[in-house]
Amino acid sequence: MLTRKQQELLLFIHERMKESGVPPSFDEMKDALDLASKSGIHRLITALEERGFIRRLPNRARALEVIKLPESYQPPAPRRGFSPSVIEGSLGKVPPAKPSAPVMEEETGSASVPVMGRIAAGVPISAIQNNTHNISVPIEMLGTGEHYALEVKGDSMIEAGILDGDTVIIRNGSSATPGDIVVALVDDEEATLKRFRRKGASIALEAANPAYETRIFGPDRVKIQGKLVGLIRRYH
Repeated sequence: MLTRKQQELLLFIHERMKESGVPPSFDEMKDALDLASKSGIHRLITALEERGFIRRLPNRARALEVIKLPESYQPPAPRRGFSPSVIEGSLGKVPPAKPSAPVMEEETGSASVPVMGRIAAGVPISAIQNNTHNISVPIEMLGTGEHYALEVKGDSMIEAGILDGDTVIIRNGSSATPGDIVVALVDDEEATLKRFRRKGASIALEAANPAYETRIFGPDRVKIQGKLVGLIRRYH
């Protein structure tokens, strides 16, 4: 039997994992449950783990796996008539091309998404500009809107469950909510994958690795190129 807060946290982790493929941070869990400190989240996670609902993955900070849900949980009804869009073209200094018609693979329940090169999860690299190839992505991962994929280079987002060599799925867009993991273009030259924050009138690009400092920029120096909605990892 779970307490109300334990069940709220379990379902929040479950829904976030379904939406983005990565577990929420402790700050996001604290804000979602309206708790005053992260110590309360630690206690709830420990209780859920002891009851067999979640498992903490070894050697990966804040990495969680949902093992089971409460028997009373009723998943939301699936959306009908879904038709995701796919973008083709450039990201960065070269304006993106207009989206083409979605490339659907009806029998497999997947969609073809363009891979636009690499994104730095560490020190920023040159802006992504080329569609290198396409990959098939489960429809459930996409939601509405236009999407593209990027190959991750670096380890600055490891505590958000994003590792060097992963492929991230990005929903194209120019706006973000504080706490979102975004593709940010700095000074129209450097692209990086970071958590979006606001510091007064400035924008903070926050790493999920204590080895990297949060970088602060004036609002005119940063352009949001989309936000993370999913992650694909290959095991060799």
